[in-house]
Amino acid sequence: MLSFPPAVRIFVCTHLTDMRYGFDRLALLAQTVLKQYPLSGHLFVFFNRRGDRCKILFWDRSGFCLCYKRLEQGVFRLPRHSADTNSLEVNIAELSLILEGIDLGSVKRHKRYVHVPSQVTSR
Repeated sequence: MLSFPPAVRIFVCTHLTDMRYGFDRLALLAQTVLKQYPLSGHLFVFFNRRGDRCKILFWDRSGFCLCYKRLEQGVFRLPRHSADTNSLEVNIAELSLILEGIDLGSVKRHKRYVHVPSQVTSR
């Protein structure tokens, strides 16, 4: 199970990515395709054409980290998205399910409480 602070956002690139790309090229894709700042500490997820390989890039205060997963059988299933979408934002639970090979289209999410801080008005 992956564990990150709640402030960390996860951006999935819907464009197919060459898995030969390293740190610098993936950081450039995060900036140009995903329109995000690569040094933000957020996670940037990339998949290859066959859908059996995945790279996750993130900045950890002193340098880039790159996680790479190759499936021995099957493919990763991304959530449904429109063809003109460059990226999807998912939460950590959804990313964990994707990496475990679970199709999010077949998953039923139950309603949960989400705290939204109210604005305090001064008198």
